[in-house]
Formats: sequence, structure tokens, C-alpha cells
Amino acid sequence: MRDVAAPAADLVARSRGGMTSRERVRAALAHREPDRIPFDLGGSRVTGIHVRAYARLRALLGLPVGEPRVGDITQQLADVEADVLDALGCDVRGVAPRAASRYRRELSEDGEYRTFVDEWGVGRRIPLDGGLYYDAYAPPLAGDVEDAAIDAYPWPDAADPARSAGMAEEARRYALEEQRAVHVGSICGGLTEGLFKLRGFEDGYMDLAAEPARARRLMERILEVKLAYWASILPQLAGVVDVVGEADDLGGQDRTLFSPATYRTLVKPLHRELFAFLHAHTDAKVFFHTCGAVRELIPDLIEIGVDVLNPVQVSAAGMETAALKREFGRDLVFWGGGVDTQRVLGSGTPDEVRTEVRRRVGDLAPGGGFVFAAVHNIQPNVPPENVLAMRLAVREVEHAG
Repeated sequence: MRDVAAPAADLVARSRGGMTSRERVRAALAHREPDRIPFDLGGSRVTGIHVRAYARLRALLGLPVGEPRVGDITQQLADVEADVLDALGCDVRGVAPRAASRYRRELSEDGEYRTFVDEWGVGRRIPLDGGLYYDAYAPPLAGDVEDAAIDAYPWPDAADPARSAGMAEEARRYALEEQRAVHVGSICGGLTEGLFKLRGFEDGYMDLAAEPARARRLMERILEVKLAYWASILPQLAGVVDVVGEADDLGGQDRTLFSPATYRTLVKPLHRELFAFLHAHTDAKVFFHTCGAVRELIPDLIEIGVDVLNPVQVSAAGMETAALKREFGRDLVFWGGGVDTQRVLGSGTPDEVRTEVRRRVGDLAPGGGFVFAAVHNIQPNVPPENVLAMRLAVREVEHAG
């Protein structure tokens, strides 16, 4: 461990002199080349690290290892602490909404699972033996649901003051004292993701195909919750938020999850309304997370106001980084895409990780418009040596340049 930890200590991630972390990220967001490549680990719930991988990373860095604090129970993401952020030179901090005052998470055991019901009424469960995540199950609006039942559903109270308690103070500390860029997360996942969780995948996809009015009605209710949340929190964050995060997984490994025509007819108008609201109420950039093969939808996303694309799933069809930069680099900031997580980061050697990082950085960083992050959250199978190799490779590219 000593051989690996020594270069880690030399990262001195927060550079002395030059730009602050926040200035660095803001330069990249403005499509200018900063003094070095902005680096994100743990700045959002889609650029994080699983608690198991995080504990091993702390050990490799020679930092105290205790029980990791869970920042996202569903994905089992660690709350990345300041000592790790400083050791690795992370330029981004994230703030996320709290639960409403009326909601209490109650964990219980049901056979071979630990379970709870989330704030949206969706069941969540994780296997007691070796479970890694809380998967959604028991969709509360499955079956032949009437419009009246959708309208009367107990939707989360987005404007409850408990939701935003401490968020503004936290964001000010990160932006003004730590001088890091601030990402603020949404109240929930995406509109179609919400459709599938509330209705179940079978009913949700059937709605998109055969009952589009019902799908639209349910997604409109989710949009109302989102807009109420953003209307409540954005005035509190004026001047201290740099990116506002939204998401909707639209792509699979080799194609979109439903037809582009369905997206453009049913979902795009709602996304347009959401992003227009964000642009009207904040100067922060709109960060949009969508996994998979979404090349065909990127022009649509640019048209309706997406500034930042994440996670840039480089292993999916059509998501070749050099081509994406060439075609869309003037309009989009790429936040992610730094290393192939499906085939390299988890199962490759540290040398293979370095080679992959150099390729992706070479494709995406020139001219600015790039914040380095792994493709989605770092999973529990990723060796800490590969996480460190990823970080060191970015520094090597910077020094070589």
C-alpha cells in the first residue's frame, strides 16, 4: 500500500495557486480550458462511489476506515468525506434535498430481504445475504388505475421546509469557504423513471405504447412535484449553485429504451417545460443524466436546454467520445465518460485503466467543456487501485500537456 499511497499524497489535489476548484469547473462549463481538468467523485448521486468500494479506497489512501456514512440508501452510495475529497482533488460538492417532515423511513425484514417504502410509496428491498442495492418493487399504482386515482395519489410535499433544511448553508460553505463547485440534486429521478417505478415496468411500457394519455397524466404529476421543489429551493441557493441536476434514463446498451418518436411526443414537451423553468430561475447550468445509447436524442436535449450531459456511457452504441466531442462539443459539456466502467474500471488492470483514461481525456478535454468523472457511480467490484490509477492518469495527462 505504501507504494500506491505515496503518489496519492502527491496529488495535492487542491492546487496551490492557479484557479480555485469552483473557478476551474465554471471555466469548463463555459467551454474554456481551465488550469487543469476538473475532477468529480461524490459530487452528485450519479458520480458517487458504493460504500464497499469507498471503504477499500480509504484504506488504500491510508485514511481512517470506519463505518461509511450512506449518502444515498437506495444506491448504497457513500457520503464522500473531506479528507478523501482533498486527497484526490475533487472539485465538486453536492447538496441534495431531505425528506419531508411527514415521512419516516421504516426498515423491516421480509424473508430474505430488508425492505422499506420510500417517500413516493414505492417498495424497496435489498437481499440480506450479499445485497448491494435497494431495488424497486411493489409499484403502488400498478394495474388498471383510473385518472382519479392518479390525481388523488399522496404525492410528496415538495415545498415542505424540512425538504430544504440546511441545504443553503451547506451550499454556501462548499462554494464560499471550500471554493468548490456546487451541484444541487433533484427531488427524485426522471419522469419516465417515475412512471416505471409507480406503475411497474410492464404497465409503464404498456402505457407509453397503448395508453399515452395515462402515461402523460402521471408524468405531469411528477413534473408538478419537481417544479414545486425547484421553485422552493432555487431562491435559497442564488449565487452558490453552479449546476442543477436532473435525470431520466432514456437509453439501453444498444438503443433507446423506447422509440425516439415516443420520446418526442410524450416526454420531450415535459422535459422542455422543466428545463425552461430551471433556466428562468437560475444562472446555473442544467446537468442532465441519462444512461445508455442516447446519441439519437442528443440534438433534442440540446434544443430543449440541456447544458451538461452525464454519464456519457462510452460502451453504449453510438457513444464514441471523439465523435460526440466533434459533433456536440460546442453545445454540450461532457461530465463523465472518463473511463469505461463496464469493461475496464471494474475488471481491468491499473495499466489498462490508465490507457483508457488517457484516451477519453484526449477525446473530451480539448477546448474545455469537460468535467472528469467515471461513467456513473463507482461500483462495489472496482478495486481501489483502479480508482487511484484513474485519478493519477488524469494528472499524468495534465502534466504531459
